[in-house]
Amino acid sequence: MRITTRHAVRTVQTLCVTLTAALVATGCGRSEDSGPGKDAPAEIAAGKAKGTVVMWSLGDPDEDLKELAKKFEQENPDADVKITAVPWDGAHDKLTTAIAGGNTPDMSMVGSTWMAEMAALNGFQATPTSIKSSDFYPGQWDTTKYKNTSYGVPFIADTQAVYYRTDLTAKAGIKGALAGDWDGYLKDLKAIQATAGKENPKLRHASGLVMGFNSWIFWLPMVWQQGSDIYDAKTGKFTFDTPEVAKALENYASVPKQGLAPTDRADNVQSFQDGLTAVYQEGAWAGGTFHKDSPQLDGKWKTMPTPYTKQPAGFAGGTDLAVFKEAKNPDAAWKFAQFLTEPANLATYSKATGSLPPSPQAWTEGKLTEDENLKAFAEQLEVSKAPPAITTWQQIADTIDSELEKLTLGKATVAEVQKTLQSKATSIGTGR
Repeated sequence: MRITTRHAVRTVQTLCVTLTAALVATGCGRSEDSGPGKDAPAEIAAGKAKGTVVMWSLGDPDEDLKELAKKFEQENPDADVKITAVPWDGAHDKLTTAIAGGNTPDMSMVGSTWMAEMAALNGFQATPTSIKSSDFYPGQWDTTKYKNTSYGVPFIADTQAVYYRTDLTAKAGIKGALAGDWDGYLKDLKAIQATAGKENPKLRHASGLVMGFNSWIFWLPMVWQQGSDIYDAKTGKFTFDTPEVAKALENYASVPKQGLAPTDRADNVQSFQDGLTAVYQEGAWAGGTFHKDSPQLDGKWKTMPTPYTKQPAGFAGGTDLAVFKEAKNPDAAWKFAQFLTEPANLATYSKATGSLPPSPQAWTEGKLTEDENLKAFAEQLEVSKAPPAITTWQQIADTIDSELEKLTLGKATVAEVQKTLQSKATSIGTGR
């Protein structure tokens, strides 16, 4: 998912907070005896799928998904899959409205950070036990959970890696990847910065930096790398006030404060392609963009896992598949979800679209790590972790984005940011 798309997604999410809160407050008119956390797993009957399966995909019309649907129909001659594309900027609203009105398709792609919110609306069936969590990266599987119950299946994984321009870093005396530990990584950034305007005439900053929207994706793993977290699921309390969070904030702010990254909301992708920055952290989609928009740079950039302090950790996100409570043909829908997430089909879809599969076996079957630039993402998926599965997560994430920007611009200290985050998060709460 590109940053521009994420902007659209977040805008819709913000607009839908009121609607969602209202839906949660009413519980959508459903019984107290069933619902989130109380659902028994759905069951998949024996035999082939039959009947029509109506599915919503997210984003542009997905021809590669339709090709897999044709294969499913060939294996299940009595099944007919109808896929409708829903643009990302309208998806959240469309999904929540459909759930509230009981007018859903059978199944849909769902943004991973929406899963808890929509599961709390009593929108999804619990995942059948025949779909095994052990077949997926743990962090990716956790994106399907709400109150320790899984309500979907991971389909497209998302995590971050570091892109670096070898033609620029080499002039700083760096052979190969930058250091993998945080202190060494910072030292390498300083060496790269020292070449700006000299050995690297066009270079302005050693590193790019995401400001504002979705900056939490790049910061939260720094907390996990400290062996800590921002939320304790056992107590239901936020933990922004710990020394580990303070250290993560200090590390995050240290790059722009030392002049190693811009603080002006620069277009990081374009800056990387133009040689204005040498290092940039982003998802796998960026590699496809670099190849498409700047083929002359092929072979001049590589990827590496994100640097860490005490232990490696990364962000787990992406897109899951969910079957709705109001599905007219749930059995065939689950069979199609199961089919799509078989390792061979995940590998086929990944190769066709450039997306990351959420299953280790799909990586093996697709021989995806033969692509040197995908290896870093495979390593990151091994240590990736999902953000807290709470219905208010988007509000918490927005608050983190805002406070990180204040910290980066020097408008708040680490202590002030911690105090604000703890206070605001506690006030927002965890929702239903």
